Amino acid sequence: MLDKTYRPGEVEARHYADWEASGAFSADPTSSRPPYVIMMPPPNVTGSLHMGHALTFTIQDILIRYHRMAGKDALWQPGMDHAGIATQMVVERRLAEQNLTRHSFGRDRFLDKVWEWKAESGGTITRQLRRLGASPDWRRERFTMDEGLSVAVRKVFVELHRQKLIYKDKRLVNWDPKLHTAISDLEVQPVEMKGHLWHIRYPIEGAEGRFLVVATTRPETMLGDSGVAVHPDDARYAALVGQHAVLPLVGRRLPIVADDYADPEAGSGAVKMTPAHDFNDFAVGQRHGLEMINIFDANACLTDTVPEKYRGLDRYAARKAVVADLEAADLIEKIEDIVHTVPHGDRSGVAIEPWLTDQWYVDAATLAKPAIAAVEDGRIRFVPQQWEKTYFDWMRNIQPWCVSRQIWWGHQIPAWYGPDDTVFVEESEAAAAEAARAHYGKDVTLRRDEDVLDTWFSSALWPFSTIGWPEQTPELARYYPGDVLVTGFDIIFFWVARMIMMGMHFMGDVPFRTVYIHALVRDQHGQKMSKSKQNIIDPLELIDQYGCDALRFTLAAMAAPGRDIKLAESRVEGYRNFVTKLWNATRFCLMNGAALDPAFDPAACTQQVNRWIVGKVARLGRDLDTAMAAYRFDEAASALYHVTWHDFCDWYIEFSKPIITGADPKAAAETRAAVAWTLSQILHLLNPFMPFVTEELWAAIGGATGGRLITADWPVYGDDLTDAAAATEIDWVIRLISDIRAVRAEMNVPAAGRVPLLLKDANAAARARLETHGEIVTRLARLDTIGHATETVPAGSVQLVLDGATAILPLAGVIDLAQERDRLQREIGKIDGEIAKAEKKLGNDAFLAKAPPEVVDEQKERLEEGLALRGKLTAALSRLAG
Repeated sequence: MLDKTYRPGEVEARHYADWEASGAFSADPTSSRPPYVIMMPPPNVTGSLHMGHALTFTIQDILIRYHRMAGKDALWQPGMDHAGIATQMVVERRLAEQNLTRHSFGRDRFLDKVWEWKAESGGTITRQLRRLGASPDWRRERFTMDEGLSVAVRKVFVELHRQKLIYKDKRLVNWDPKLHTAISDLEVQPVEMKGHLWHIRYPIEGAEGRFLVVATTRPETMLGDSGVAVHPDDARYAALVGQHAVLPLVGRRLPIVADDYADPEAGSGAVKMTPAHDFNDFAVGQRHGLEMINIFDANACLTDTVPEKYRGLDRYAARKAVVADLEAADLIEKIEDIVHTVPHGDRSGVAIEPWLTDQWYVDAATLAKPAIAAVEDGRIRFVPQQWEKTYFDWMRNIQPWCVSRQIWWGHQIPAWYGPDDTVFVEESEAAAAEAARAHYGKDVTLRRDEDVLDTWFSSALWPFSTIGWPEQTPELARYYPGDVLVTGFDIIFFWVARMIMMGMHFMGDVPFRTVYIHALVRDQHGQKMSKSKQNIIDPLELIDQYGCDALRFTLAAMAAPGRDIKLAESRVEGYRNFVTKLWNATRFCLMNGAALDPAFDPAACTQQVNRWIVGKVARLGRDLDTAMAAYRFDEAASALYHVTWHDFCDWYIEFSKPIITGADPKAAAETRAAVAWTLSQILHLLNPFMPFVTEELWAAIGGATGGRLITADWPVYGDDLTDAAAATEIDWVIRLISDIRAVRAEMNVPAAGRVPLLLKDANAAARARLETHGEIVTRLARLDTIGHATETVPAGSVQLVLDGATAILPLAGVIDLAQERDRLQREIGKIDGEIAKAEKKLGNDAFLAKAPPEVVDEQKERLEEGLALRGKLTAALSRLAG
């Protein structure tokens, strides 16, 4: 017999260990089953499980478990990303505690320290994923720095270089002056700060007393100005285009150019151009051939390209000095106090510097063309489809991809330089030496490029490098392309698009057929979770408190497409109660002799209520298949919840009790078998969402005699299991009981109060249903008697309209009708006041403009709830007959 209380901690650890040891998660390249493939987005080796992980990996696990049961050879390919900068910083912080730096060790010894850290502490998240119930093929786990993937990375780099799709160039990058490396846009965090906008007068050459006024938040960068831009249609400056301004403090002649980037409506309409230190200015500078003057070094200190008095100054010290000198020269027209966004490195916490430097680049525009076409022609589809627009916007405006990073941990770029800096890009040092020998005619000393590749470069190869490429393995032939990629919208460009580009280029086919983009998990008020707001919800704490299944089901139930998840702990608690309900229902079934009968045929049931529940299960199975095909996890969870809690626990078990304990042994035996069959099917259908409790209950009811539930075949239900007449009859009875219960609650009828039921104008079907099910209706609706009304309806009655009859509940002798009318009217008045407040706020344009989105959503929810409650109360009031 089952324990009275479900203890998820004990059950989860036991079943997970059993599943993993049994090989239940394993894919089989020799299988005759069709493959189904999900590539796990590799979490950072430094990572710990957060709610975003919990959502994405729950969705992936639901899919993989469902398709594994549905007869597929399911491969969920796991692995971890080496997370270049993040990992290096973790190890450097540990060294700093000993007053050491990476330079204290040198490159090779420092990398040894990183590998030591990975062996000791890396991979925490893979242990945490096991707590979440994730079922990838752990035997195939890969790491972006393991030897096989490293071979793939070197081969891709070399081949792209030979195809002139990788090259070295001097362009602007996001430079982190603390970490001394270029960083990706994803590693740049916008920080809102108070600042100033300085309006500076630039003299016009040869026109004494005339100035162009330009505005900047960074006066120190003016020392690198090489032009001024105005809009070509701006009549104010038409005569100045082609002339020059003079750069204050420096004296440099600045060509005045016409470019659409200049906005005539912004400030004076004239814009200073610093092509070496601003991404927009860089583009304008390229169009007009403006000089690229790099005024900063790697520390963001001024170089020898500026006047001597500013050389060596930190950028902020230089700002003060430049402003002071401009004020002394009476060249500051005005200064505005502003709040603006300043990009910072997300790990260093310092303002990043657009910096002109030599880096390695991928010709992303060329690689993007077939990747764009793959989505245009439907070979890849986005779910929800709206994300296709985001994908196209990025891809059609793609810039060269900077793939070099100035750190030590990562894939070192396979490029070697000769004595005259001729570069040799090869897969190994030996191949580079051979190429150099052929070039110079003798052996020469080579030095290797010290940079490493952007972490996203190796991640872009994930769908094929993890299954063997460049070797032509059986896994590569079988599992590429994959079926679906599940990820967040924030890395559509950084990872999704690049996987598509690399897959198309090196494999000649898309890496996956579908990209499912899930929402963000926010706190219950719709706020983004952050340490500063102290609103982070730890999924492991929720698992400890409520169990893994409750958290998984919560996330699935809330995963509506295009809508962020507002996660409240109370929701997880609610689904913990759902787990408890299922547990208790199973205990009841077992205590009442329900046992799986191999000979039971659900299509041969004779009892109406048994045919009804069999039909409900069959419909549920079909609805789940439809929802899973459409990635509607919320609809699948909703259907599972409704059938399990309401149809099975609330109604079917209650309807079955008098049959099981009744005088008809055949009916009792059929119903016991039907109860056991229904429970087994519900456990089966719930299993991808709630794997632990369902596996435990499956064993308890005897399902495990045929094997573990995780490896059982997905149920298929034929049309012969649906009985329309039984569905109509039992649904009518349930609706009658539910409506009577609702009236009792609305009218404050005492729980012990027995109320008579009269049927008026009942047709033959309604009479027959009450004749058959009168006993259950009387018991569950807490009725006194059931009879039939004449033409006259008793005073003080509530009337309910049903198919084929009007139900009448005489309440005059049970409650004070006048007092109840007064109560309902007071409640309606109170609700009307709340509705009016919400409508007033939502009709106020000033409120809508200033209020955060989550506050607006809260008011909308209050309005919807108020209107719904008012409708219920109004209906209750109208039911009171005079």
